[in-house]
Amino acid sequence: MRVLLVEDHLPLAASVAQALRGIGLSVDMLHDGVAADLALSSENYALAILDIGLPRLDGFQVLTRLRERGKNLPVLMLTARGEVKDRVHGLNLGADDYLAKPFELSELEARVKALLRRSVLGGERQQRCGNLQYDLDTRRFTLADALLTLTSREQAVLEAMIARPGRVMSKEQLAAQVFGLDEEASSDAIEIYVHRLRKKLEGGGVKIVTFRGLGYLLEALGDAAQ
Repeated sequence: MRVLLVEDHLPLAASVAQALRGIGLSVDMLHDGVAADLALSSENYALAILDIGLPRLDGFQVLTRLRERGKNLPVLMLTARGEVKDRVHGLNLGADDYLAKPFELSELEARVKALLRRSVLGGERQQRCGNLQYDLDTRRFTLADALLTLTSREQAVLEAMIARPGRVMSKEQLAAQVFGLDEEASSDAIEIYVHRLRKKLEGGGVKIVTFRGLGYLLEALGDAAQ
């Protein structure tokens, strides 16, 4: 899953990004509010982590613009301001959670996982498609109870597909979940990842169906027969 981290304190941003990548997330890292607003208006994320004290546009302004565009993306606010009024203000603007600095990275990871559970899996810890099961806490896939070994890009593609059961996903939608801001999105690469995933899913009762001109659908074989 792809998340946006916006923090202007560079050492802290680097530490947070490293921690998030350590739990298997793809992280885009920005350092000012204008860049964050642009990214949030043009890219697809599973979660945004916003510092309040940002240059050019502060975190409150970025959040306000996001909600004015009708986006319900979960947002975790980071701030050195510990006052209740600031927390209340952020929550009233549409923030989903609030973490005051200094904080432990383990607490940040726990809050991120909780927000992703609610937004991506509807509050559930696990998502299933036939014999394929995904555990958001461990970020692991199992197929017929056997651990599925995936590269980070294969993982991102499969996460995007299992989170949207019964929905055809275009190459462009999948690319938006796989490639960061500093990478060139490639539909050809998505075809390669899907091809690899098909091989790894063989014999497990789950397949990826191609809908020509539309995209791909993750499907349990038993469902296809009904």
